[in-house]
Order: sequence, then structure tokens, then C-alpha cells
Amino acid sequence: MAGSDLRGAILPVTAFQQNCTLLWDETTKRGVVVDPGGEVDRILAAIDQAGITVERILLTHGHIDHAGGADALRAALTARARQADPAAPGVPVEGPAIQDKFLLDGLTAQGVKYGIGEARAVTPDRWLTEGDTVMVGPHIFQVLHCPGHSPGHVAFFNHAARFAHVGDVLFRGSVGRTDFDYCDHAALISAITTKLLPLGDDISFVCGHGPGSTFGDERRSNPFLR
Repeated sequence: MAGSDLRGAILPVTAFQQNCTLLWDETTKRGVVVDPGGEVDRILAAIDQAGITVERILLTHGHIDHAGGADALRAALTARARQADPAAPGVPVEGPAIQDKFLLDGLTAQGVKYGIGEARAVTPDRWLTEGDTVMVGPHIFQVLHCPGHSPGHVAFFNHAARFAHVGDVLFRGSVGRTDFDYCDHAALISAITTKLLPLGDDISFVCGHGPGSTFGDERRSNPFLR
């Protein structure tokens, strides 16, 4: 994010080692949490260590490793804000697209299945769709609907910083899994090739698991995109 006041930190959470991401503006210290999959106490400690005020929670999609801690984090951050100011608004959850509602509604049951007892169903305060924008402090991120891994998956792109958060759509050397019955591999590849890669080879990205990359590196070397 060279030349930008936008900053970030990655906190892998749960047994899935999902990249819960803090993004914030260095000048105002206001920012967001993207995909709080669990271990909410660790996320709160990371927020404190960074010294930021979280204004919203963003979800790329409805899988348990990305959204299982969202409801508890929303409650904890809202309680913190209202300790300082009883009239403070709640900290909203924004995203994904409404097509992932069935996944978010089932998070408690998923938690039982996968042994993640803290996972709770969550209803976003705002569903997102293609063409929407979300704010990270003063930084504007475009919302891109990128279905395939899940029907309501979204990605976030900031033009000024040449940076994207793509969740589980694209990885270094791989792409999101599409073996669930609601997945669509063709739609996933289409989203990558028609929405993400055209943004520019220089775009760096954070993904849902593992190290990030650039769109250019993936266009040239990712075997799933050849």
C-alpha cells in the first residue's frame, strides 16, 4: 500500500488459519475488521495493539472460518463504544451479498459440526451488492460480487492503494474450492478473469488463507487460470 495511509495486519484465526484482517487509516486510526472467523478475544487484543477504532466489520462470505465470530465481535465492539459514549451507534456488520444468507443462518450448526463452539449465526446490518462501496476510515473500497466459492461472495478493492481483499476467490497459486453443492467453478473463474484481473497486474491482494500475491503474478503463473 505504498504511498497510502492505508495500513493492514493479518491475524490467522481458528484451526482453519483464516486470515482475519485489520485495515485502518494511519492518520485517523479508524478502520475495519474483515472476516472475523473466531477467537474474538485475540481479535480484540490485536485491535488494541494496533490502537485503532473499528467502525465496521466486513464479511467476504458466509463460511464459518470467515464469519463465525462476527456476531460476538459486533456485540463486544458495540459494548466498548457505548461504555465511552452511551449514545454511540453500534458497530455494524456489512456484507456479504444476500445470496449467502443461508450460510450465515447456519453458522451455529456449523460450529457444532466443526467443533467451534463460539460460532454464532449472524444477520448483517447491511447486505452488499456489485457497485456498492464500503469505507475504511476515509478510504473508499469498491464492492465486487465474485460468486463461485459461495453464491454471495464479495471482494473489496481500493483504487488509490492498488489493493484488494479477495477472501476465498483467489489464492497464491490456487483458487477457491468449488466442491460444495452450491458452488460454481465456472462462475468463480469468470469472476477472477472478468472482475479481478482486469483491475491491473500491479494490484496486491490479501486472501482468505495463506500468503497474498499480485494479480499479475497469478495471471502469469496460477495453473487454474491458464
